[in-house]
Amino acid sequence: MIQTRNLSERVFNIVNIFIMGLLGFSCLYPLWYAFCLSISDKAAANSGLVTFYPIGFTLISYREIMKDLTFFNSFWISIQRTALGTLVTLAVLIAMAYPLSKQRREFRPRNVLMWVVIFCMLFNGGTIPWYITVKNYGLIDSIWALVLGGSLPVFNLILMMNFFRGIPRDLEEAAFVDGAGPWRILFAIVVPCSIPVIATIVLFTGVYHWNEFFQGLVLTTNESRYPLQTYIQQLVVNIQASTLSKDMIENLFKLSNKSLNSAKVFIAMIPMLVVYPFLQRYFISGIMLGAVKE
Repeated sequence: MIQTRNLSERVFNIVNIFIMGLLGFSCLYPLWYAFCLSISDKAAANSGLVTFYPIGFTLISYREIMKDLTFFNSFWISIQRTALGTLVTLAVLIAMAYPLSKQRREFRPRNVLMWVVIFCMLFNGGTIPWYITVKNYGLIDSIWALVLGGSLPVFNLILMMNFFRGIPRDLEEAAFVDGAGPWRILFAIVVPCSIPVIATIVLFTGVYHWNEFFQGLVLTTNESRYPLQTYIQQLVVNIQASTLSKDMIENLFKLSNKSLNSAKVFIAMIPMLVVYPFLQRYFISGIMLGAVKE
């Protein structure tokens, strides 16, 4: 009986390792492929010979990117959008989730506001009314149009609200007895106790703002104001032969659009790859604790 159990556990572990390894490979291979394509020469990239390793090693794509001021301008705009968007969203979520986490006798409009939020999550006016609203506020071609558009993600609101409900009420009652008001309780007790869910929401919001491209395409009329993902989505090489110098013509014969675009995509992934390891330890605890409704 014991041998059969050990055998079944061993088989389960082998199958589990195989499946997890397959899933890990499917996640990492696109990143590795983009990197290999970015450092391969034009012939290998255009003919589809690059698979698991680079062919004809060259850094010409990265040298061209270093000269592309539009790319770095879009990169900077995305950094601003991600930073501002994360801060604004976090402030809005904390200010809204705290009163909604209270009982109805403590905050009477709670149920009405919650129904409004859920209704807005399920139904929306569509792209055209949304665009007209942003335009009437004078936010077209502004970084704030990209920041304020998604500043209240309802899923994250529910996650944070349920997390706040799980904090022992004895802490708030003790602070209230000592003379602390609602704002003092929020920032001195509730927020420090909510680091896991805050880190999880920072990760969610940062990835959303960094990867989102549609709003930049619709709300920005000037290409110089495109965020990075919109710029990458709109990648088109317009070459005017009359303006090409001898060195530019030589580079053109060496450079592949596939390699250049892969290099830009790979560079665009780096910030999220750097940030994620610092926040992932809070990810599971933040999701699990905030997902249980008491």
